[in-house]
Amino acid sequence: MFGDLMGMMGKLKETQEKVKATKERLNSVSIQEASSDGLLSVTLTANRTIKAIEIDDQLLADKEQLEDYLVLTLNKAIDKATQIHEQELAAVAKEGMPNIPGMDAFLK
Repeated sequence: MFGDLMGMMGKLKETQEKVKATKERLNSVSIQEASSDGLLSVTLTANRTIKAIEIDDQLLADKEQLEDYLVLTLNKAIDKATQIHEQELAAVAKEGMPNIPGMDAFLK
C-alpha cells in the first residue's frame, strides 16, 4: 500500500517538474498574428508574453482604427497562444496521471 503511495508521490513530483519545464519551453515558442490586410502584426510567446508589435505607417494617421486593429489582432494571437499553452500542459498532465480505472473520461 505505501509502495503505491510513494510511487504516486514520485510520479506527481516528476509531473510537476515536467510542467515547469514545459512552461519554460513555451517561452521560446513564438506565435505570430497579423491583421487581414497585413498592416499590423504581433508576436508573442505561448506563455502570452508580447514580444513585438509592428505597425504600418498608414495606421498611425487614425488612432481609433489603430486601437481596433490592436484589439482584434492581439486577441487572435492570445487565443492561439492559449490553445497551444493548454494543449501542451494537458499533454504533460495526462502523461503524469496515475493509471486509475475510469479517469480517461475526465481527461477528454
